[in-house]
Amino acid sequence: MTNTTARFDPPKSADERTMLTSHLDWHRATVRMKCAGLDPALASAAPLPTSPLMTIGGVVSHLRWVEHHWFEVRLLGARDRAPWSPADWDAEFRVGARRPLAELLDEYDAQCARSREITAKLELNSGARTAGEGERPATLRWVLTHMTGETARHNGQLDLLRELADGSTGF
Repeated sequence: MTNTTARFDPPKSADERTMLTSHLDWHRATVRMKCAGLDPALASAAPLPTSPLMTIGGVVSHLRWVEHHWFEVRLLGARDRAPWSPADWDAEFRVGARRPLAELLDEYDAQCARSREITAKLELNSGARTAGEGERPATLRWVLTHMTGETARHNGQLDLLRELADGSTGF
């Protein structure tokens, strides 16, 4: 597993774009930090009996595909390549539990790099090309804010899953 994402503290004073992107990048880098040094066999463990899809690999896979959905599908109008479908809306969690963590993290890093490319080309008020049924299109500003919350929330889950997997804490 190669860590291609360094974690830097977001600036305490900067323009809006820098604040939004640096906070999101901090949380993205935290995903990899929470997985660093994990025995690969533990990435597919589902330690919570009431949440059988909640695995470290599943969460990383989910985050990759959520990045794809918001930046490529919603903002650019690209075809959705995610494994989910109306028959299985949680397929990315199942896929993540079966795939090597190193590959999932590399794919997540690549997807985040793609999201950064898209972000760099759009204005914060740029509207998404597609919206959910009955929704108004989101702006890039909203997507960046949403993805920061989404990634932070899943980092909390990764905290718990990592501690249950091997006792590691404090990332």
